[in-house]
Amino acid sequence: MILTDEPLLRAPHLHLGGTWVRASGGGAREIRNPADGEVIAVVDEADPDDVARAIAAARAAFDAGDWPATPVAERAALLVRIAELLEAHRDDIARIETLDTGKTLRESHIDLDDVIAVFRYYAHLVAVDADRLVDTGDPAVLSRVVHEPVGVCALIAPWNYPLLQMSWKIAPALAAGCTVVAKPSEVTPLSTIALVRLIDRAGAPPGVVNLVQGAGAVAGAALTGSPDVDLISFTGGAATGADIARRAATHLTRVALELGGKNPHLVFADAERDSAVDAVLTGVFLHSGQVCSAGTRLIVQDRVADEFVAALADRAARIRVGPGTDPSSRTGPLVSEEHRAKVEAYVALGIAEGATLITGGKRPDDPRLAAGSYYLPTIFDHCHRGMRIVQEETFGPILTVERFGTEAEAIALGNDTAYGLAAGVRTADPARGERVVRALRHGTVWLNDFGCYTPAAEWGGFGRSGTGRELGPGGLAEYRETKHIWHNTAPAVGGWFD
Repeated sequence: MILTDEPLLRAPHLHLGGTWVRASGGGAREIRNPADGEVIAVVDEADPDDVARAIAAARAAFDAGDWPATPVAERAALLVRIAELLEAHRDDIARIETLDTGKTLRESHIDLDDVIAVFRYYAHLVAVDADRLVDTGDPAVLSRVVHEPVGVCALIAPWNYPLLQMSWKIAPALAAGCTVVAKPSEVTPLSTIALVRLIDRAGAPPGVVNLVQGAGAVAGAALTGSPDVDLISFTGGAATGADIARRAATHLTRVALELGGKNPHLVFADAERDSAVDAVLTGVFLHSGQVCSAGTRLIVQDRVADEFVAALADRAARIRVGPGTDPSSRTGPLVSEEHRAKVEAYVALGIAEGATLITGGKRPDDPRLAAGSYYLPTIFDHCHRGMRIVQEETFGPILTVERFGTEAEAIALGNDTAYGLAAGVRTADPARGERVVRALRHGTVWLNDFGCYTPAAEWGGFGRSGTGRELGPGGLAEYRETKHIWHNTAPAVGGWFD
């Protein structure tokens, strides 16, 4: 099955200055379906010269084009047209996303609905977001705070939620009046290619949205090291984010970094049992744990821990693993053989560190899944903070279990991490819930829920989880410069040097 025969994915795959072109150096990459290892597409892969052309096109569109000064209503209308085209092609793009990433079709459809909601949200927000008047106390002075686009933006998205994460960047960037060069992960580029084709159809001016594919060490480095880029928005691993920040510092380029997490899920003894087990299960094993906000650390009160973990393990062992295109599958494969090898190394490490393997810890026995990158939902009990599987982001279907006695111990464990992206709290006591969520040092904290988000609320983390915010008004602010205009309507001689 070669997906590049489909209209949204036909070659060429680089979009530079309003034109679809082949990679100048002839570079190409095979894209494989992680469910069976089959090649589903061969896409053009940019070299540094192609990236330089993309940046030059975005630079020209910003410096000499009309887009930055386009009326807000017209920019909002473009976002609405993009959302409408996404709705029209919802099923096609969901299928592309599933075959590319391995996630279930149900998840891909949910992602598409969220992408559509993000474009509609920023179309609305930018239309109602007004300049701010400042009272100076002088009736002759009109003082205004206005917002202007930051410029050329390099947008780099991860492989686990390629379309969703790219939409969190492109939508506010276009709303603000920026021009962009988008680079999806080289592992899962297909849905972003489809998105940019729809943006092109929606009428984005030439050079406003450019697209390059390629490895981070080549295309990514050329993009983030350019002095002609005004802002870099990156979602991915902490080590890569740190490298980007160092490279950007050379030119004092603005950066926004979402760098993952090691997210605690605190369960108190009074929590309603069935819903808590269900939330922990979904929070860690959705998309086979390949989620930056996955609740990979269960921190459960000791007096209910044994019973809770037993119930959790029973349900985890019954999760149906299979191809994302199979309606009966509840979670799909890992994204690649290479990534499964990393997950397997963490499982071996957990065993060596003395954690108790409760369930999983191996590939499925089903011979029908042998060609894919599958791994069973895995739970380790009796873990502690000295273990690397508790400290490090494993980015796979691995849950570690820690235990606490008091509320203070729960908070201390929840904050005992270098990351700070997200956390969950389960308790029937509203007062305790409020105390704990306020005490946790994480960018998003769910109380008696897990994993939900809305385009209208900011997303981002503390500590090693990165800098800046996506979504909400703060997500739009990342792509804007703030300017203060002081207008004296009755100028007169000041007489300072009388």
